Amino acid sequence: MEYFVIIIGAIFVSNIVLHQYLGICPFLGVSGKVNTAIGMSGAVLFVMTIATIVTWIIQKYVLVPYGITFLQTISFILVIASLVQLVEIILKKVSPPLYQALGIFLPLITTNCAIMGVALLTVAKPDFNLLKAVVFAISNAIGFALAMTLFAGLREHLDLMDVPKGMRGVPIALVVAGILAMAFMGFNGLVKV
Repeated sequence: MEYFVIIIGAIFVSNIVLHQYLGICPFLGVSGKVNTAIGMSGAVLFVMTIATIVTWIIQKYVLVPYGITFLQTISFILVIASLVQLVEIILKKVSPPLYQALGIFLPLITTNCAIMGVALLTVAKPDFNLLKAVVFAISNAIGFALAMTLFAGLREHLDLMDVPKGMRGVPIALVVAGILAMAFMGFNGLVKV
């Protein structure tokens, strides 16, 4: 039951993008097409999960025991940057079209506050063991993917609509993002996070 609460809480109730407002940069920048949003979500899933595992281990077995928790931010940034480089190399070899579609936003995963936010949120929870940390990271990545994919689908649909000239582009995208965030507020109270 505890894992169920973590999963539902991270995906719906406390969505990393729509409730905690982390990862807004790729949310607004890469959500123009569903395919690109799904590709970015896959990259975020990989980086977020591996980064959470590595940062949790570093925090638990290096930073805390040696009393050097003041190095937490810099060590977490180094882990995330290294993982993003790994993803970039893999995507360049495996899927050049996706690599091209993600463009500048792939290196920006390094500075994606959702990745760092999940790593910091995970180590801040004293009752989280490694398995709970992994479930939390994967659930947050799924929540990120859900928000990105829904928003990308809505933006593709908006391109077919007759939107007033002053609202085209970013203004209507922000209005739709706000409505999507309000829709996710309907999940509040579903589980206690």
